[in-house]
Amino acid sequence: MLLISCKEQKNQTPEETKNISTLNMINSDSIKNFKWFQEPKSWKITSEGLLIEPDSGSDFWQRTHYGFRNDNAHFLYKEVEGDFEMTTTVSFSPKHRYDQAGLCARLDEDNWVKTSTEYETSEFSHLGAVVTNLGYSDWSTQEIPADIRRVEYKIIRKGQDFEIYAKYGKKDFQQIRIAHLHKEAPKINIGLYACSPTDKGFSALFETFEIKKKEK
Repeated sequence: MLLISCKEQKNQTPEETKNISTLNMINSDSIKNFKWFQEPKSWKITSEGLLIEPDSGSDFWQRTHYGFRNDNAHFLYKEVEGDFEMTTTVSFSPKHRYDQAGLCARLDEDNWVKTSTEYETSEFSHLGAVVTNLGYSDWSTQEIPADIRRVEYKIIRKGQDFEIYAKYGKKDFQQIRIAHLHKEAPKINIGLYACSPTDKGFSALFETFEIKKKEK
């Protein structure tokens, strides 16, 4: 098994946010920092980042509109406590409808948030966020051109509230969602996720990943 490395950042003052992990190299100690929920059959570390090829039928969704419950997306995570800021840059090559990869913050199967770009057609994709509370998912979207294949995502936690941002091309970060998780928990699992609800063939390259823990 290939392992993920997390390089500690030092020499930051207490009043600043503290960078606690950056995904940027392979190291045998990495398994101590991140874990897989539903590890994909195909993933590896390359010179460019973390490459995931999601299994067919993988997804995070609960009940709303479609009726089904899926809790088998691939999620590389670590547990953190308190407020944080999490950012990743993802390049992706979708093949089927709903192929997606981005960030996730998860308490359990019924309470979580995720943000990504979900492929729709050769004309457009849906940039958006899903917020799941008490077992029901809520999906907010905006159409972007389907030829956009590299997006940077950010999730900021403030208590039980989550700010979600995205940027692509030459644009600055734009807020795409503010949400609240109703289930209270000081600790939460956060990290990278990818899935292919329809069929295999999708690949996602996570080029950067950063978590900043907010100091009190």
